[in-house]
Amino acid sequence: MNKLLLSIMSLAMSALPAAAQSRINDEAVQRARQIVSKMTLEEKCRLIHGDESRETPDCDGFHILGNERLGIPAVRMADGPQGVRNNTHSTYYPCGISLAASWNRDVATGVGTGIGYDARSRGVGIMLCPGVNIYRTALNGRNFEYYGEDPYLASETAVNYIKGIQSRGVMATIKHFAFNNQEYDRHSVSSNVDERTANEIYFPTFRKAVEQADVACVMTSYNPVNGTHAAENPWLIDGNLRSWGFRGIVMSDWTSTYSTIDCVTGGVDLEMPRDYVMNYELVKPLVDNGVLDEAVLDRKCVNILSTLCAYGFLDNPMQDPDIPEDYELSRQYALAAALEGPVMLKNEKLLPLKPFSKGKDIVVLGPNADIVPFGGGSGKMSPIEGRNISLYRGLSELGKGYKTTLMDWKNPDWTRLGKATAVVLAVGFNHDTEGENFDRSYALPEGQDELIRRVAATNPNTVVVVYSGGEVDVTGWLDKVPALIMAWYPGQEGGTAMASILSGKTSPSGRLPFTFWGSLEKNPAYANYYVNKDKAEYANEKRFWKYPFVEYREGIFVGYRGVEHFGVQPLFPFGYGLGYSQFEYKDIVVAEGLDGFSVTFTLKNKSLVKASEVAQLYVAPVDSKVLKPARELKEYAKLYIEPLKSQTITLHLPKSCFSHYDTATSSWVVDPGKYMIQVGASSLDIRLEASVTVK
Repeated sequence: MNKLLLSIMSLAMSALPAAAQSRINDEAVQRARQIVSKMTLEEKCRLIHGDESRETPDCDGFHILGNERLGIPAVRMADGPQGVRNNTHSTYYPCGISLAASWNRDVATGVGTGIGYDARSRGVGIMLCPGVNIYRTALNGRNFEYYGEDPYLASETAVNYIKGIQSRGVMATIKHFAFNNQEYDRHSVSSNVDERTANEIYFPTFRKAVEQADVACVMTSYNPVNGTHAAENPWLIDGNLRSWGFRGIVMSDWTSTYSTIDCVTGGVDLEMPRDYVMNYELVKPLVDNGVLDEAVLDRKCVNILSTLCAYGFLDNPMQDPDIPEDYELSRQYALAAALEGPVMLKNEKLLPLKPFSKGKDIVVLGPNADIVPFGGGSGKMSPIEGRNISLYRGLSELGKGYKTTLMDWKNPDWTRLGKATAVVLAVGFNHDTEGENFDRSYALPEGQDELIRRVAATNPNTVVVVYSGGEVDVTGWLDKVPALIMAWYPGQEGGTAMASILSGKTSPSGRLPFTFWGSLEKNPAYANYYVNKDKAEYANEKRFWKYPFVEYREGIFVGYRGVEHFGVQPLFPFGYGLGYSQFEYKDIVVAEGLDGFSVTFTLKNKSLVKASEVAQLYVAPVDSKVLKPARELKEYAKLYIEPLKSQTITLHLPKSCFSHYDTATSSWVVDPGKYMIQVGASSLDIRLEASVTVK
């Protein structure tokens, strides 16, 4: 990352509080209670659902209803994770999996801050992001929105993204709570998860968003959890989320409510997009007949109003007219993130592409060569006109020494393609083939594998750039191409960023936020991902409906945690990624402190290329009495180091890093014993080790 972008990231970080302090204080709660005391039952019912009633010009299903009598404004919401959408054009940022692949907290903060600015410029008070569901397999259609397979990496990315949004006075909404790890039949398939797995793998990102980022809103998921729909699940909302100290708004996902009494008593405050089940006509008889205590409605209204009060929405306009909709700072945040996310998986001396002599050229082709692809559903948005920079456009703007030719991928000129100095082949998915409400294929869309094979056979200097939200099947052609880069969905500045990486102006610094198995069958969750159709039948002679369900039988051994446990080697391990330089790890020193250990080591850039390295810190138990993974990520740092220079860094491991969730006591327990502290360039590339004893 260049010095200008580093200064922009520093500016974003300087705006953040050192630690999360809840905005929803006792004063905000008391003011909310005073307002609720003046509300009629009908007014309470109108507040606890979204506005899709067509009574106002903005009734688009993305508003909280206002109340002029009581001074409550209508509050506008908007998706989404890659930029502000819903009736607007906005800055298009890299997708969630790209932010996680950057392994850069400042990048996450910057994107969040940019989205916060973009929201304020449009009068949007609540952003419906980030999405943080854990990556179980490559098939989930919404993996591109999320932050990978590891709860620590996902948590760090989410916390900083949320802080960025909320630093601009805009509410963030973490979603989808919880266990929405597939899109297939998402309204019906129950995610059945044991307590330890829930707390060690799937809850941490939500919990840290509450405890460390003071997230304003939480959105429930579509799926049932252990048989009860998430929006109607008191164990999920009151038993867990509220017990972590969450004081904000719990909203349903759109059309994910099913029963009035279960929804009203299950813990959801706000039904979206409208009053399907939490409406006055259905709620009033329950109150009149003593089935429902009106105090339950009061609590929902207090939660909503105290949050609005904490963000100043009851007193100040949500729109800031001084922020332009096409904001230069937002564009810089988007570019910084686009430069940091791409992961180079293979490079056999082809990259970087150096300037050529006269008559040489780069041929660019493929379905994603001259478009800016993005995932579908709530992640799909409308970028600002003229701002989208495709891969071809980015390469064509490199300047002197780079002649770029765009070729029709459906009808290539094979003779010319054999003569090109290099070929950049852009393949992958888009909003039609990867997105919300459907799972995607593991294979690339039809015809792309054969295209790669034919192009590689015609020109050996072929770089394959894959746009996707996760792993794809590369086995049919990986050995035939010298270079492979995962570009994810890189946003409006993606073409500029990829051109910078391919030309060597920027050394690729992204690292895999998930394990790249090389086949679906190797993944520990493979046998437990899709529901057995027989389970969806009526159950036994009593003829009651039994939901189809998926059992998370791999437990805590998700992704890289399952490598040693199941004895399966991945094609590319978690944390893996190549650059244009080599780094030396040396001089590890571990010192014990009052609350854990400090780990100090030195990184040296051994090359003549300025570059960043992601140093990953894992904790590996030795002869543990508790069943645990061979190693778990507990800390990391991304360091930008000048050529031939060294940098020493110290990372901290609190004692909580040596704990597990104990189901007998429903609490976290520190496990005494011997551990190896491992520092490496990936989960399977450990460069330094030191042993410690936890007492």
